[in-house]
Amino acid sequence: MNYAVDLRYGALPDIARKVHAGRPVDLTVPAFNVIWQGDANSYALRSLELCDAPPRILNVTGPETIATRRAAEFFAERFNRAAIFQGAGADAALLNNASLCHTLLDYPAVTLGELMEIVARWVEIGGASLGKPTNFEVADGKF
Repeated sequence: MNYAVDLRYGALPDIARKVHAGRPVDLTVPAFNVIWQGDANSYALRSLELCDAPPRILNVTGPETIATRRAAEFFAERFNRAAIFQGAGADAALLNNASLCHTLLDYPAVTLGELMEIVARWVEIGGASLGKPTNFEVADGKF
């Protein structure tokens, strides 16, 4: 894959870095949506042609949802180390339905599986980080 990828920020890089460093992954938020930043940017630019009055809501994310535990387990397997968990999953997660976006603008170019593999490689090689956690584990909206 020849995509330029910036993985300095995001829930997947946060989880991958925690697993790689042997730090616990909080399971409070049980699942999340995923999209590569390049696909999100592409959707934002192409959606300008879809502007309307009154405004139309267009949720932008990938079609897949991943469990926080599953993401950590993937990285643990990939890094050949144990995943450490803390907390219990909440009863709900704030997820988006981007089916209208995908109908109008097609599916993202980078799948969840591809993105997870790219993130794993980025963390393995010591790829840069913005040093600003996403707080993906916060469920009460207080960041």
